[in-house]
Amino acid sequence: MKKVMLGGQAIITGCGSIAELKAMKAERAFIVTGGSAMQKSGVIAKIEKILADSGCTSSVYGGIGKNPDTQAVLDGLVQMRKFAPDLLIAVGGGSPIDAAKVMGLFYDYPELDFAKAQAGELPLLRKKLKFVAIPSTSGTGAEVTKAAVITFRELELKIGLKTPAFIPDWAILDADITMTMPANIVAETGLDALTHAVECYMNDSLDDFAEVLAKGAVAGLFTWLPVSYQDKTLESREKVHHYQCLAGMAFDNTGLGMAHGISHALGGKFDLGHGLLNAIVLPYALEFNARNPVVAARLDELARSIGRNGSSGFIAAVKELNRALNIPAGLEQAGVKQSAFDNGLTGLVANCLKGSTRVNPVPVTAAQMDEVLKRVYAGL
Repeated sequence: MKKVMLGGQAIITGCGSIAELKAMKAERAFIVTGGSAMQKSGVIAKIEKILADSGCTSSVYGGIGKNPDTQAVLDGLVQMRKFAPDLLIAVGGGSPIDAAKVMGLFYDYPELDFAKAQAGELPLLRKKLKFVAIPSTSGTGAEVTKAAVITFRELELKIGLKTPAFIPDWAILDADITMTMPANIVAETGLDALTHAVECYMNDSLDDFAEVLAKGAVAGLFTWLPVSYQDKTLESREKVHHYQCLAGMAFDNTGLGMAHGISHALGGKFDLGHGLLNAIVLPYALEFNARNPVVAARLDELARSIGRNGSSGFIAAVKELNRALNIPAGLEQAGVKQSAFDNGLTGLVANCLKGSTRVNPVPVTAAQMDEVLKRVYAGL
């Protein structure tokens, strides 16, 4: 038996759909966001006005970085408890959404902490707090998933915490918000979504629902992501925004693989963006996993969905897409120093074998991971 969950209560789409916040009927809203992009674009001000017009007071907690850590969550939680909201709104990329997920659950359950979260002692439902996610980037699918990825600095590792209680009640996919994304963020977050869909499609837990969602997301992203990157049309931004959400629904019901296991370890060590790392790592993970005949057959199916043939044809298409979106071929090109990589390699290998690598369709040994990481670094 398997329980399939496709997000929370509702996914609201359409330009200007943030106006639907007025229907939440809240009294006090706590808004979690990233650095300054949403403030500069005027999105936060629009949200505050919508809330104020409906009689809701709001407070903003900003500054969540690209790899939110435990301290950022705890600092926000202090402010959240002082404000005492009945509505939580996360606005921005996957990082503030993930941070808000943990903050909201810790707020509802004061006895929770990160030690209990790591031990898997998380409740399955929020108590009272309503939660809305409004993604501004098109990649993580965080608005519909039960995962929250948090960086544990002391471990130099990003850990995915999971519970259905993290799934927002509402996901608002307003393409207007995505129009301020710079090209590099379009590329990195879009390739993050592609990695979600592809790894989901290779996972041993793939089911009929995830298969359709993931394959549709792959085909849609190959078509629309280059347009969104190059031409910045509203139509292309909206298409990618929708397809990344489909990819999120897909992998949330199956799992991922070694590309994510590696990316989480590299992100915890070198503080590079998750989407960038997934984009760099994905071709190497595919080449490793294609030795499995089931994976090779599934990659051939994906290849045919984009007009190619064979697993090698699909991997070549991924590499071509990376080049078209100006993604570095390896970590060295991304700015990681050889000395930093070499000195941390033993710990990296150990961390890369954790997380999503444990459900990779092909078991990975430490020696094999060492070899893959060296290729990922050199871009070979």
